[in-house]
Amino acid sequence: MEKKQKGNRKAWFRGIKGFLKIFIRKPRFIYLGEKLKPGSLMLTNHEGATCPLLLELYFPQPFRFWGTYEMNSGLKKVYKYLSTTYFHQKKHIPSFLSKIIAFVACPFVNLFYKGFKLISTYSDARFKKTIKESVETLQNGESIIIFPEDSSHGYYEKLTKVFSGFVVLANVCLRKGQDLPICLSYYKKKERVYIIDKPVLFSELLKKSKDKYELGQLMCDRMNALSEIEVSKKKKNKDKN
Repeated sequence: MEKKQKGNRKAWFRGIKGFLKIFIRKPRFIYLGEKLKPGSLMLTNHEGATCPLLLELYFPQPFRFWGTYEMNSGLKKVYKYLSTTYFHQKKHIPSFLSKIIAFVACPFVNLFYKGFKLISTYSDARFKKTIKESVETLQNGESIIIFPEDSSHGYYEKLTKVFSGFVVLANVCLRKGQDLPICLSYYKKKERVYIIDKPVLFSELLKKSKDKYELGQLMCDRMNALSEIEVSKKKKNKDKN
């Protein structure tokens, strides 16, 4: 049995995760190819808060998430993001109720995101900071997990659009001599199954298209195809960790 790596989380956060595992079952991880190598990119659907939590608890390799900078910016901005963007715009909860839920959840969410060691993402020139920190993370042998779907109007079973920020990062790494393995995945919530595709080198993706928007659409189409894969309930979990 392959030894599970402890990863880059601090002891206090690993303790919280151990407690949560009492209540949250591990999903099945089904690999369609080899497992993710250190220093890779994995793109996956978000499924609300479900996927980040399950991956944080059970994904067996050291990694860091990309996530919106508001979640890394203290209680005030976390509350604003939760109440306005996440619960109201994305989860479609009424505004008044969203504010109540965000007020209660905010301290816990803020604590959890500190434990994540989240890499902040931005939609302006500060994205350069995201790329710089990401390159350092990948060179350190840690992988990065990105939720690239357009969730501005909510989370859908079929992804409607995939943002192409991952292409910018992969291009920077390629110029520095690091050809990133990119792995697509999809969590099927009803079956509690994570389908993880075969990793593909970024240089191979560039043979299909050098346009970042076209590559984003290709990733979107493939992730939706993963969502349609039927998995037998009797099939044994390929994740040996």
